[in-house]
Amino acid sequence: MSFFTDLAHQYIDGEWRPGKGSWDIIDFNPYNGEKLASITVATADEVDQAYRSAEAAQRAWADTNPYARRLVMERALRIVEEREPEISDAIVAELGGTRLKAAFELHLAKEFLRESIQLALRPCGQILPSPTEGKENRVYRVPAGVVGVISPFNFPFLLSLKSVAPALALGNAVVLKPHQNTPVCGGTLVAKVFEDAGLPAGLLNVVVTDIAEIGDALLENPIPQVISFTGSDKVGRHVATVCAANLKRAVLELGGNSALIVLDDADLDYAVDAAVFSRYVHQGQVCMAANRILVDRAVEKEFTEKFVAKVASLRVGDPADPETQIGPLINSSQAEAISSLVDQTVEAGATALLHGSADGNLVSPSVLTGLAADSPVLSQEIFGPVALLVPFDGEDEAVRIANDTPYGLSGAVHTGSIERGVRIGQRIHTGMIHINDGTVHDEPIIPFGGEKSSGLGRLNGESMVEAFTTQKWISVQHGRSQFPF
Repeated sequence: MSFFTDLAHQYIDGEWRPGKGSWDIIDFNPYNGEKLASITVATADEVDQAYRSAEAAQRAWADTNPYARRLVMERALRIVEEREPEISDAIVAELGGTRLKAAFELHLAKEFLRESIQLALRPCGQILPSPTEGKENRVYRVPAGVVGVISPFNFPFLLSLKSVAPALALGNAVVLKPHQNTPVCGGTLVAKVFEDAGLPAGLLNVVVTDIAEIGDALLENPIPQVISFTGSDKVGRHVATVCAANLKRAVLELGGNSALIVLDDADLDYAVDAAVFSRYVHQGQVCMAANRILVDRAVEKEFTEKFVAKVASLRVGDPADPETQIGPLINSSQAEAISSLVDQTVEAGATALLHGSADGNLVSPSVLTGLAADSPVLSQEIFGPVALLVPFDGEDEAVRIANDTPYGLSGAVHTGSIERGVRIGQRIHTGMIHINDGTVHDEPIIPFGGEKSSGLGRLNGESMVEAFTTQKWISVQHGRSQFPF
């Protein structure tokens, strides 16, 4: 496909060029195995070149009138709107996203670009009082400098833009490393959008590479002051460790094991719809997905029957078909891991109300129940189409089960009483929770992030200013200070 081959390059200092590594990343369509592109990996030296070009370009960009930076964001938004059909096709082809998922990702990408337009004008300074006579304290908001962004494979276009666009709007330069499975949608496509939007050369660089080639060069390089990482908690811990050792700020958006709680007074039909979407959107490859569906025993039987029936009706197949609701997992390793997890959990005593089967990277949905309280599967993130139904007796037990996980990203509570839901939500140790809704939500101005093993820091809205700028104190003595010697 020429779309992919045209973008199968490194993008460094405004130039499209081949990598100098000794091997290639092969970009495959996860549904049919078609080879989309081949990209020679970037070396550690090329990563350094990308950072150096970013550093050189950033100084002038930081001094650029924010209204001019805003114009670049406006043009980037128009380009995404104009090219939406081909970007949608790319999402379907490169990551196996369904048409519904592609539309969902593009909708959010445009919303975050709209917010980045506003962010260019958001940073405000302060004048603060001083106990010293004649002294004025000015506190400036200034760009952090160079930002390293590492994005995942599940929502690559959105989650790259989500950090890249605000960082640029706020006067930073960026080096972006997309996931190896989505080098175009998560990387070079983003570079092309901003190149065509008139972003000056060097401000956005994309390096397609792998830790096997560069080690920790992306993290240890002395130039970036902030690393924004979205991915697994295992890798996130490593990123945090390296950043701490090098005194860099790390913004980490990591995994989840969200609970969707169905109370005894919930609207069950609505709760079923919310739970099915929250668990199976994009084949369950979503950090906010509802891994665990907790149901009050008073309504367990009715809810379970309706839930299983709806899941069984989901259409599995070609993501390019608009009728498809479940497409392929990102690669064969993930498909095999999910199938093995289901088999092992059933062998350990769980009951499969639906036992999904694998056909290549297509894995049909599973619904498991009857899990032992200490079942390992209850405490881990499942990045695939597997739902765990867990009964509970009363609110206190629901809260205890929901909190019995190392993660704390999202969640939901379904109830006929909004305030009852809010009270329970306040007791659950998670960064985000939604009353009478699904668990999968992201909005441009709402602080997004998790607790415990689900990450550090927040993104979106004012949190973007905190993440990608720093404060600088400049004092002015209008009179004369008195010194003790």
